[in-house]
Amino acid sequence: MTDPTRPVREGEELDLAAVESFLESEIPGYEGPLEISQFPSGASNLTYLVKASDREMVLRRPPPGRKAKTAHDMSREVRVLTALAGVYPYVPKVLAFCDDPSVIGCDFYLMERLDGIILRKNLPRGLRLSREDTERLCHNVVDRLIDLHSIDYRAAGLSDLGKPEGYVRRQIDGWSRRYVDARTPNAPSYDRVMKWLDEKTPPEVGACVIHGDYRFDNVVLNPDNPLEVIGVLDWEMATIGDPLMDLGNSLAYWMQRGDPILLRIMRLQPTHLKGMMTRDEVVDYYCRKTGIEIETFDFYRIYGLFRLVVIMQQIYYRYYHRQTRNKRFGRFIYLIKYLEGYLNRLIDGSLL
Repeated sequence: MTDPTRPVREGEELDLAAVESFLESEIPGYEGPLEISQFPSGASNLTYLVKASDREMVLRRPPPGRKAKTAHDMSREVRVLTALAGVYPYVPKVLAFCDDPSVIGCDFYLMERLDGIILRKNLPRGLRLSREDTERLCHNVVDRLIDLHSIDYRAAGLSDLGKPEGYVRRQIDGWSRRYVDARTPNAPSYDRVMKWLDEKTPPEVGACVIHGDYRFDNVVLNPDNPLEVIGVLDWEMATIGDPLMDLGNSLAYWMQRGDPILLRIMRLQPTHLKGMMTRDEVVDYYCRKTGIEIETFDFYRIYGLFRLVVIMQQIYYRYYHRQTRNKRFGRFIYLIKYLEGYLNRLIDGSLL
């Protein structure tokens, strides 16, 4: 039930000799031979399993092709993991970082492999959870996000990771600009959605370390107790910002029973199972445990989905311009078109 790997995709191969030379110089006690395979999930940074003798490590590197200006910063990701290691026991240990592009053509880093269960669209074969188990797991996963938001980021040495003042406004302006920059001729305008977000932007409710992409398939579960979270992965979007914006990011992926069929088709995590909280229940639970009071979550819900659209459009841009050959990215355009209408309907029903 642990996360499987596959042969490396065409166009995303690594220079084995260069990687091995780096490992020999940076990893104490390194012994070959070296084997590299790829984790097939994920649409942003590329992640590889590196096997050397009886040791397993994970290598992270940026994707090929056009990238947003501030995206895929490996050194920043390493800094976050290193700083959080002493205050948040769910981050993997960084083993080595390389900022020399002559090695494999880009920055990359290696970290320990957290060997466990990662839940994707459906439960892995052989894993069965009762309704009560599912409810407990759901609460445990949300609690780890609450734990993250409760960290004293100043004490952790992350005061300069982001600028909390004006964070919400910058996110709306930034993601709107990124959509315009990545829009392809076959993509919808999203003008109404961007205008609504611009007009309804609220002030910050607080500042904390936010993950930016917190969801079930970035959480590692204990293989001996699959209700226990032992790791949180993919910190490339972490910063200091508004906690409700982070929750909105997470709930953009939270598809549930009763959603329109196209939303259920795009489900990437098993949030439809009996025992899982609904999105509204997650918001109520989160606000109750954090003491945050809001009248409506509409803005954060619509923002989170729009941000997801922009991420898909940035990835689709690479596919459209043949900078990646991953065919599943070609299907993103259908979701991007559908979600414009869905977001307009959410705006029509909003209390704001």
